[in-house]
Amino acid sequence: MDTNDRECKGSAWPGSRVSPAEGERQEPRIMADEFFDVVNERDEPVGRARRSEVHARGLWHRAVHILVFNRAGQVFLQKRSMRKDMAPGKWDSSCSGHLDAGEDYDHAAVRELGEELGLNNQPRPERWLRVNACAETGWEFCWIYRLNHEGPFVLHPEEIERGDWYQPAEVTRLVTARPEDYAPAFRYIWSRLPRR
Repeated sequence: MDTNDRECKGSAWPGSRVSPAEGERQEPRIMADEFFDVVNERDEPVGRARRSEVHARGLWHRAVHILVFNRAGQVFLQKRSMRKDMAPGKWDSSCSGHLDAGEDYDHAAVRELGEELGLNNQPRPERWLRVNACAETGWEFCWIYRLNHEGPFVLHPEEIERGDWYQPAEVTRLVTARPEDYAPAFRYIWSRLPRR
C-alpha cells in the first residue's frame, strides 16, 4: 500500500462482460441533492456545498476509487452510464464516488461497492494509493482502494452501462491508444498506480 501523496499538474487552488441486472443493491442518492465537504489544501473540511456548486466552482472535495481484481489478475472496469453528469459513457475504475458531507473515505468505499456493484456487507477494501486534488482528478482528493473479488456483480443501471475484465497491460495499452474513451480521473490514477 502506498500512502504517500502524489502530486499532479495544476494543483493550485482552482476558481466476462457484465451488464446491469436487477437485484438487491443500495440505491444511489439523487446526484443533484448531494452535499459534499469542501476541503482545503490539506484535505481538511472547511465547509459544505451542493454537488452542482462544487463542480461548477471547481472546489476541492473528496472521492474514492475502488479497483477490483480477480484471481487471474484482471481488473474490472465499468463503462459509466450516459446519464452521469461527469464523464458519461467513459470507462472508469471498477467503482468510484464522492464522499458525502461528514463521511470518511473508508465508509464511502464500502458504500460505493454496495451502490454500484451490489457488493453489500463487504469489509473495507485495502487502501492502495492517495492522490491530491488537481485538475486531472476534477479537484478531488482521492483514496484508491484495491479489492480481490471474482464477481458476479449487480451493476446499477443509473450508474453503469456495462463492465468488463481486462488484463492490466491491456488497460495501459488502451488508455494510451484511446485516452478519450476513459474518464480523466481514471487515466490519471491508472498512470500513478504502483507496479500492476
